[in-house]
Amino acid sequence: MQLIDSYNFEGKRAIVRFDFNVPLNDKFEVTDDTRIRAAIPTINKIFAGGGSIIAMSHLGRPKGATDKYSLKHIIPTLEKLIDKKIVFAPDCMGDEAAELAASLKPGEFLLLENLRFYAEEEGKPRLPDNASDEEKSKAKKELKEKQKDFYKKLASYADCYVNDAFGTAHRAHASTALIAACFPNDKMFGYIMSNEIKAVETVLNAPARPFTAILGGSKVSSKIGIIEKLIDKVDNLIVGGGMSFTFIKALGGKIGNSICEDVELAQKLMDKAKEKNVKILIPSDVLTSTLPLDEILKGGNAKPEIRNACNIPDGEQGFDAGPASVKEWKDVIMNSKTILWNGPVGVFESETFAEGTLEIGKIVAEATSAGAYSLVGGGDSVAAINKFNLAEQVSYVSTGGGALLEYVEGLDLPGVKAIKEQDFNT
Repeated sequence: MQLIDSYNFEGKRAIVRFDFNVPLNDKFEVTDDTRIRAAIPTINKIFAGGGSIIAMSHLGRPKGATDKYSLKHIIPTLEKLIDKKIVFAPDCMGDEAAELAASLKPGEFLLLENLRFYAEEEGKPRLPDNASDEEKSKAKKELKEKQKDFYKKLASYADCYVNDAFGTAHRAHASTALIAACFPNDKMFGYIMSNEIKAVETVLNAPARPFTAILGGSKVSSKIGIIEKLIDKVDNLIVGGGMSFTFIKALGGKIGNSICEDVELAQKLMDKAKEKNVKILIPSDVLTSTLPLDEILKGGNAKPEIRNACNIPDGEQGFDAGPASVKEWKDVIMNSKTILWNGPVGVFESETFAEGTLEIGKIVAEATSAGAYSLVGGGDSVAAINKFNLAEQVSYVSTGGGALLEYVEGLDLPGVKAIKEQDFNT
């Protein structure tokens, strides 16, 4: 495997898979450029080495070519951040894209149109919902053949391949995994990918102890794998957010109208933690409201109440960790040497229920300042820590959501495997 630090980019065209899947407002302006800024070190390295860049990415989940999801919308932000004029190919597969790539000079930047305008990128046939099994099978077979032509055409534009899209590394898509086979001796990770892998491996394989994981979000079911994996690794597991109410219910608590899933599963996880001598901490108090979540997110007057987390009245729902919970968790976090945070502990999008998540962010930052290693990952966690301007105060902020969780679970990520292994085959 080549390393970006030692690879000779002189006179070479590098096709780079970035994750420029950034949020846009109704004027198609980038509202959060975190992912683009994160890619700057890789871009600078290739240019400093005398190479040119053919950038490819997806944006959103289009079902075909549509202006709403065109990557042309990110050009003003990208040009400002890299201080270069961007050349744009309005179709990543057309003759124009090939001609523009062939004419690239060192230091030039070509941006290809959204890869997901083509079904070949994800390898999923686009069929009507009422398509028969026979039609689906036939379409899938035909698309698999077209997919080969798709990634081979992309590969033909360049001399080397760099994958710097950790956020999509868990997908075996044409641009994240399959294309790597076309560059057996000239493929490598960009700085985002290599740093993400290093950060996760530091946390999971060589953590300084005590090791505390903070898990939030709404559903236990979406994090079963990561919880089971972490119980084998951590000393303390703080469970907040909507998922905490399933654990509270499993302990016999009264949770009112709060979110609740598989109580039996939560009990099994707590039993396993007890066997491993892992301390699970759930909220002792929460902020509740009678107002439904959708009304809260619309800015409705929630009128929060602080309730014992095990005795929430009927008709009320828990939406944030309370002050006593945060105080208890602070003692644990501040005594930790390694911290993994995935998921907010409340509905931080609402000012009324943002305090718990904000305080956890501050505590993690304080623990980091005191010498702990902290990794923050997952879309909502990253959004929260950016919202509260704390990103610079933790050790590492992951750009990956699903990819981070799968890597923590110990699953093979196709985008990683394709670079590391010569014989990767999906």
